[in-house]
Amino acid sequence: ARSVSNAIYVGPTLQGEIDMQGGILNAEEKDFRTSYSYFFEAFEGFVTLQDPRALQCLKYMLLSKIMNNQGDEVPTILNTKNAIQFTGPEIDSMRAIAKAYKERSLHTFDAVLEEYKDQIVNDSLVRRHLKDLQATLLEQNLIRLIEPFSRVEIAHV
Repeated sequence: ARSVSNAIYVGPTLQGEIDMQGGILNAEEKDFRTSYSYFFEAFEGFVTLQDPRALQCLKYMLLSKIMNNQGDEVPTILNTKNAIQFTGPEIDSMRAIAKAYKERSLHTFDAVLEEYKDQIVNDSLVRRHLKDLQATLLEQNLIRLIEPFSRVEIAHV
């Protein structure tokens, strides 16, 4: 099947759409490493075509890194040649989420969700994964509270 697919020409726009959908499917399966690769390929294709969907791909690339616990790489990605041209609330929201996650601050994370509500609520993929990220942050905060203790008694659950 691979050799047949290599023999067929697919236009860059269609290839970008296929890569973007591949990234979305892998993100839904929580394979964020592979989804990042697909989003990266789609991003490069869309940037070459000057397609506005490049911004959405960049946003999903950043989300994939954050969800894969690699939020430290977000500033590096945003400083690359192709990404530096994209600014605005979509990118700022992902940068702020990465920072809040790195700090393990549920309060900051919730503030970011409120501040960038339009960018998050209107995007079902981002909204769904940020709910998971919020649950992870809550769990990490609870763990941070009980870390110093060797025993914890929970009277009421």
